[in-house]
Amino acid sequence: MGVDLDLESISEATSGAIGSLLSTTILYPLDTCKTRYQAEVRGNDQARYKNLSDVFWEAISTRQVLSLYQGLETKNLQSFIAQFVYFYGYSYFKRLYLETSGSKSIGTRANLILAAAAGACTAIVTQPLDTASSRMQTSAFGKSKGLLKTLAEGTWIDAFDGLGISLLLTANPAIQYTVFDQLKQRLLEGKNKTGNGSSPVALSAFAAFALGAVSKTVATVLTYPAIRCKVMIQAAEDDNEKTKNARPKSSKTIPGVLCAIWKKEGILGFFKGLHAQILKTVLSSALLLMIKEKLSAATWVLLLSIRRYLLLTRGRLKDA
Repeated sequence: MGVDLDLESISEATSGAIGSLLSTTILYPLDTCKTRYQAEVRGNDQARYKNLSDVFWEAISTRQVLSLYQGLETKNLQSFIAQFVYFYGYSYFKRLYLETSGSKSIGTRANLILAAAAGACTAIVTQPLDTASSRMQTSAFGKSKGLLKTLAEGTWIDAFDGLGISLLLTANPAIQYTVFDQLKQRLLEGKNKTGNGSSPVALSAFAAFALGAVSKTVATVLTYPAIRCKVMIQAAEDDNEKTKNARPKSSKTIPGVLCAIWKKEGILGFFKGLHAQILKTVLSSALLLMIKEKLSAATWVLLLSIRRYLLLTRGRLKDA
């Protein structure tokens, strides 16, 4: 029983990680534009980017379109590891909870706690990669450095910039996957009643995409001010600002970022780029969950086949 549960957790983690890898690659130019737009904190008269499309046109006008992909390898590595750790932890914690509590289902409150716990583990493991990818995306076009050089620019403590907010933002996937699971369960209740029970019922691609979009929109709107603060903390410093007036270390703290947004942009500044964040994250999450739903069944069959092959091989070796 325990082996089957571990295989199911690994299946969930693997399909989730592959889905994340594909969705991140497809939407990465949009992610770069969004991150650079969010990282800028200036008054409307001095802002380099008036809207999201300005970032894209800057890359075109400077002939640096490929720079929209700067940091892609690091982002993919971070995304793959993060989703694997998250889905494995989330799946494992859910099954552990059901075993220890004896319940047949998980309530909303317990689901939020389990998702937050999985998110906290993920944030701690992948924070240096997350910080590095943000610095690469916000570096001047064509001047982004590799992963090791980017991390070497500061101390190991600097590599964990934004960890506090990342832990706070574990509420984002917790809300997202709780909403997704609850909607998914209700949607599949009717299908399970009419099914023959010979195989698990899966969501259609369209249903998974729609539920992923709805669940991520809810989570993004509720947590967006913290998301923008995190981007600003992790962003690379502008070369011009470095030479003119080095930004004090206090501006890299949560209070420093909050004060900068309030003074230069007002209360609406806490929601600057919300539309871009929703567009990117909703598309990314919807693609991730759609791919995951389609891969999970195939991954489960593959893992069972590998397990059966290993058991047969072990039996033959013993007989010999």
